[in-house]
Amino acid sequence: MLKIFKNFKGKEWIIFTISIIFVVSQVWLDLKLPDYMSEITQLVQTPGSEMSEILTSGGWMLLCALGSLIASIIVAALAATIAANLSARLRFKMFDKVQSFSMEEINNFSTASLITRSTNDITQIQTFIVMGLQALVKAPILAVWAILKIVGRNWQLSLTVAAAVIVLMIIVAICIVLALPKFTILQQLTDNLNRVSRENLSGISVTRAYNAEKYQEDKFEVANNDLIKVNLFTNRVMAMLMPTITFIMSGVSLAIYWVGAILIQNAALPDKMGLFSDVIVFSSYAIQVIMAFMMLVMVFILMPRATVAAKRINEVLDTKATIKNGTITQSPIGVLGEVEFKNVSFKYPDADDYVIKNISFKANRGETIAFIGATGAGKSTLINLIPRFYDTTEGEVLVDGVNVKEYDQKYLRNKLGYVSQKVTLFEGTIESNVAFGENGKAEITKNDVVYGVYAAQASEFVEKLEGEYEAHISEGGTNLSGGQKQRISIARAIARYPEILIFDDSFSALDYKTDSKLRKFLKKESIGTTMLIVAQRISSIKDADKIIVLEDGQMVGIGKHDDLMKTCNVYREIAYSQLSKEELAVDKEVACSEVTKEEVV
Repeated sequence: MLKIFKNFKGKEWIIFTISIIFVVSQVWLDLKLPDYMSEITQLVQTPGSEMSEILTSGGWMLLCALGSLIASIIVAALAATIAANLSARLRFKMFDKVQSFSMEEINNFSTASLITRSTNDITQIQTFIVMGLQALVKAPILAVWAILKIVGRNWQLSLTVAAAVIVLMIIVAICIVLALPKFTILQQLTDNLNRVSRENLSGISVTRAYNAEKYQEDKFEVANNDLIKVNLFTNRVMAMLMPTITFIMSGVSLAIYWVGAILIQNAALPDKMGLFSDVIVFSSYAIQVIMAFMMLVMVFILMPRATVAAKRINEVLDTKATIKNGTITQSPIGVLGEVEFKNVSFKYPDADDYVIKNISFKANRGETIAFIGATGAGKSTLINLIPRFYDTTEGEVLVDGVNVKEYDQKYLRNKLGYVSQKVTLFEGTIESNVAFGENGKAEITKNDVVYGVYAAQASEFVEKLEGEYEAHISEGGTNLSGGQKQRISIARAIARYPEILIFDDSFSALDYKTDSKLRKFLKKESIGTTMLIVAQRISSIKDADKIIVLEDGQMVGIGKHDDLMKTCNVYREIAYSQLSKEELAVDKEVACSEVTKEEVV
């Protein structure tokens, strides 16, 4: 928990110091009230006292109460300011840290857990700070000051207050010991509920298609009930505290009056007045002491959960990235768009088997290298090593003759145009999605966006949308079809004018006609750009300079289409399963109009 407070900035410490000053002022004003009560009591019992003296003391009591109210309002406002600023800073740090994570770290935490840590856990910290600055700081000062006020006045009455405090502390300790382990479980169950809810919402179309609503409801009910059970246990334990405190507060007042009555009855006549005044003062101060402990209990109710939340936040912030950033920000002179794999093998963290084994090949500038193989052959894993989503287990991946581990990650990725297997679009417009990110050289202009859209064969639907390039795209691109989303994603990569274009099975949602048009455009307009293409359809890659055939993570063939048809059984089997109908679709295609960059711009 203390590590969280290291995120305080100078401004927060100044506000914190000011709030402590107001807390001390508030405590002083609260503890001044019993003194005036004692004074009024003595004035009432003293013959010859005037009403004006009683009213004066009463007026000072009212001023103290008003001053205490103002001080408490100021402390609450300052606490809210500190908590809001700290939580905002923690959210930014969490977001920034997750941005630096490789896929390994993200998978270690899970998306649902990272969302819960960035929202629910930080809210727990914020709530604790708001209450803590008002109660955690005030309570010890109030308790110690009140105890010092009554110590030495009367040992019998002091012992009564001490007994009440000891009983209260024992009860609080028991409740904390019972509840604390459950708060860790509570946050984990919140993660699980978040995961189930997120999974259901993202897969709702599949759920409905298979009439699996009852299955999902049962799954949610199990996760929800688990959370309810732990919540009920912790809340019931903590709920015992407030009635206990109220009982002890009432009991200690009764005990003070009972003990005081006995002492007054047995005291000599001259001492009775002093004892009566002490009973009044002790009763008031005892309530202040119990109130201080009640405030501490309120903090203790929040502290266990906030402590668990802080630990979970620190787990993310303290995670060391497995992928270290390099320092090179410039390619060797005369080398551009070159990719080479040297004896590359890779296995996922904590996995026993290698996903890809001993892969070696070289793509020269301007060449098109294609990868094909059965599902699970390691095609996507292979190309994901180039932008360093993962690092190789063995061997080297070189870009422009330099190991990718030595590049500054930002510089390396600015050299690439990457189209992922799973299309991701962001809420905004067509233009904002195509011009997404940066290319490391200059700002992506409207002309670049238009060129990318035409190159990806997306202009036919984009320019029919209301607003054209300013047309709205909803979160995840849910208002577009699969093929339209894929073409926007391809346009985003092309608009960067990268040295290396990576297509990870990015033509799967395109019809054969659009696929053919796109390949012809790329072949003519992307001269000098190295292209790495993962594909399932041979028609998309048969004109590639090199086709690499993968099976069980191993390279079983490399060469042109015609050569592989003669020498590679795996490739030949894939070709025979799909080539005949595709050749009909492609060979009979009427030559489409070839749009150049100059014509588009």
